[in-house]
Amino acid sequence: MSNSSSLNEFLLLAFADTWELQLLHFSLFLGIYLAALLGNGLIIIAVAYDHHLHTPMYFFLLNLSLLDLGTISTTVPKSMANSLMDTRAISYSGCAAQVFLLFFLLGGEYSLLTIMSYDRYVAICRPLHYGTIMDSRACVKMAAAAWGSGFLYSALHTANTFSIPLCQGNTVDQFFCEVPQILKLSCSDSYLREIGLLVVSGCLVFGCFIFIVLSYVQIFTAVLRIPSEQGRHKAFSMCIPHLAVVSLFLSTDMFAYLKPPSISSPAVDLVVTVLYAVVPPAVNPLIYSMRSKELKDALRKVISWTLFSSGDIAIALHK
Repeated sequence: MSNSSSLNEFLLLAFADTWELQLLHFSLFLGIYLAALLGNGLIIIAVAYDHHLHTPMYFFLLNLSLLDLGTISTTVPKSMANSLMDTRAISYSGCAAQVFLLFFLLGGEYSLLTIMSYDRYVAICRPLHYGTIMDSRACVKMAAAAWGSGFLYSALHTANTFSIPLCQGNTVDQFFCEVPQILKLSCSDSYLREIGLLVVSGCLVFGCFIFIVLSYVQIFTAVLRIPSEQGRHKAFSMCIPHLAVVSLFLSTDMFAYLKPPSISSPAVDLVVTVLYAVVPPAVNPLIYSMRSKELKDALRKVISWTLFSSGDIAIALHK
């Protein structure tokens, strides 16, 4: 293949060679995907319909759940379909769509996690000004900025990646179209443009990371000054879920892209990619629901309402 214009499809990495193991892969991914759909879907419904959760913290959590749903839906369904149909192929346009959506959603999620750390900082360090600073208009603008930054970040990377000539075959050593794996197919030094763009992106990510760290240093300093144990417990309960989600997001991403070449292998790369692209969207709803009494109560109401409505429908159909 002389260049990327002659490519009609890419071949993704297969999890297994035998039908039994492919079926196992399908079953595992289906379980994780359904858990992510259920967890994030319940959070979206609970926040949308329970007026007690109409606060900035839960508004941002709703946006995070939407981004998580999009992230896991970008990669997992195609991988499951390939396992069932015993194929590795993905079209050129499908590959470009995966790259665009993944950068869009992950970029938006990281921006949103940074905004959520600012929200926690204002709530704990400047509580008297919280209603003024984090009013509904400001929250909408911040959320729009997170989605918009993800879109811009994605458009730049996708356009740059797929303008690079590819002549090293069409086999992508990953279960979805990942930019570092696509760059390995490049046949010219033009891939250095994308490497440069990734470095610039890394600097921006590091800047956001420093902002999050500084925010939490001030948050924990303020929390430790709270005289009552109950007040400290409540403040920590507000922050720990977000800090856990940020830690999971950053640790898996950083290990995936900054791990030493000496420990890199197809098996290790595959496991690490599953950890950063598949596991967090399924785990994040559990992390948030475990520490928030308000969210737990809202989720119970949603589940009870769902079961009650299903029972009514079943009775009506029986009659």
